[in-house]
Amino acid sequence: MGKYEQLCRGEGTGMTPRRQSRLFCRHSVLLLTLAEMEKVKELAKPRVSPNIGWSYAWLGAYEHPMVDKINQRIEDLTGLDVTMAEDLQVANYGIGGQYEPHLDYRQKDEPEEFEDLVEGNRIATWLLYMSDVPAGGATVFTEVGAAVRPIKGTAVFWYNLYPSGEGDYRTLHAACPVLVGSKWVSNKWIRERGQEFRRRCGLQEKD
Repeated sequence: MGKYEQLCRGEGTGMTPRRQSRLFCRHSVLLLTLAEMEKVKELAKPRVSPNIGWSYAWLGAYEHPMVDKINQRIEDLTGLDVTMAEDLQVANYGIGGQYEPHLDYRQKDEPEEFEDLVEGNRIATWLLYMSDVPAGGATVFTEVGAAVRPIKGTAVFWYNLYPSGEGDYRTLHAACPVLVGSKWVSNKWIRERGQEFRRRCGLQEKD
């Protein structure tokens, strides 16, 4: 059985004390109000594009003041400039909905996609849970042995790139299958451009 399956089963693979000490606690307060989360779902539902096990929609800041307000809140909390960030992606996972282990950043062995990123690579990911999930639906990080259970109104944030700009393979993550209920999340992928004075650069490849 792979790490993905183990973590989804709640068995885990364990984390070293050093890695555990470097993790930040998730906010226990609502980062979005219930009314704001319901508004995001309302805006997304008419335009969701069905996929295997899940569906999604993109919301631009210009489409509704609520989306612009959420983008500003992400900027305030992360300290990163969201001007060049991608639109807010809203996703819904039904029963059995999941997403295999993947990296959010574009790797250098993907030359065509990498060259097209005029706003830079995805430096960071913001993932907000907009529903509780009675069973399943955790976000798992297979390389570090961590699992995050969806709790409505809370978010997970991580850097995909080292300060040097190199990709951090430890961010390999996946969405476990939803066993009971429905999982709503919103993602914000923040790009490198505009962060020059927001995050200090590093000279070492994996600084």
